Amino acid sequence: MTKYKIQISSKFKNQLKKLSQKDKNLTKKVVDILTSGEKLDKKYLDHKLKNDFKDYRECHIKPDLLLVYRYFDDKLLLYLYQIGSHSEIF
Repeated sequence: MTKYKIQISSKFKNQLKKLSQKDKNLTKKVVDILTSGEKLDKKYLDHKLKNDFKDYRECHIKPDLLLVYRYFDDKLLLYLYQIGSHSEIF
């Protein structure tokens, strides 16, 4: 199984600091799955985004806690772009 390295945007880093410890733990669980290259369970509602975010994906860690990320397969890199509520991100 492929193991991706993680790169974090400054926006993601700042947003992560605002989360509760419980939400940080849930996020780590999802990120661990993503770095292993496995597909997320359907409960996370993982999907591609459109328009300006067409190269990104979004998953729901909780109903209103979204993770926006992107894979760079040529570099084996997982780029964590944003995390927060739908209204905070979009």
